[in-house]
Order: sequence, then structure tokens, then C-alpha cells
Amino acid sequence: MSEKKKSKKKEDTKEITILLKKVQADFENYQKRTEKEKQQFVEYACSDMIKDLLPILDSFELALKNTQNKDIEVLYNQLKQLLESKGLEKIKALDKKFDPFLHEALIQEASDKESGIVLEELQTGYKFKDNIIRPAKVKVSK
Repeated sequence: MSEKKKSKKKEDTKEITILLKKVQADFENYQKRTEKEKQQFVEYACSDMIKDLLPILDSFELALKNTQNKDIEVLYNQLKQLLESKGLEKIKALDKKFDPFLHEALIQEASDKESGIVLEELQTGYKFKDNIIRPAKVKVSK
């Protein structure tokens, strides 16, 4: 084989190797991207289901305030633990500074506390995996 042909083969081999490495990198990026999108879809579906369960959780909390029924308390705790294990988290509001990203002010009331402090939590707010799915409805000092 002539020197030109050997040199041409080496160049072709290098080009093909570079091209294959690019294709492999693109494929790996594609796999990572589709896996991330799949995970986001699952989280979105879970978030949607958890939103639908929040009124049930609220009803349990209301029932617990009005009764001392241990069966209701057990069921409430089971549901709450299940949702928390999936990523649900209560938004702490009482005695905190009002945050419009976390709280929805329904009432303002004169108080001896500093202005903008949450005086009462009217409805519990929740986060799901760091996303607000329901802001806390609150009474704020003015």
C-alpha cells in the first residue's frame, strides 16, 4: 500500500472515531434528558394526585379538632405519613413573617405584634418536593 493510501486511511479512521464519539455523547445526553423528563412527569402526576388528597387531609384535621376518636387519629396519621414519605411538606406559617410566595393573606388584623406577622393559619399550605402546591391561607397583623 502506498504512503498516501495509509495516510488517507488514518485520517478516515480518525474522522470516523471522532464522529462515533460525538454520536455516543449525543446518545448519552439523550438518555439523560429522557430520564429527567420521565422523572419530572412522574413528579407532576404525583403532585396532581396529592392536590386532590389535600381536602381529605383537611377533613381529617377538622374531625380531629372536634372529636377524640382514636380511629380517626390513626387514619389521619397513616395518610399524613404516606404523603410525607412521598415528599409532601407543611408550610410553617404561624408567627412567621408573611411571605407572598408561601402565604395567601385573607384577613389583616390590628395586633400588638410587628406588622406582617402571621397571626393565624386558616388553611394549611403545602409544598411537594420544593414546589408550592397550595399556599397557606392566613390572618396577618397590620
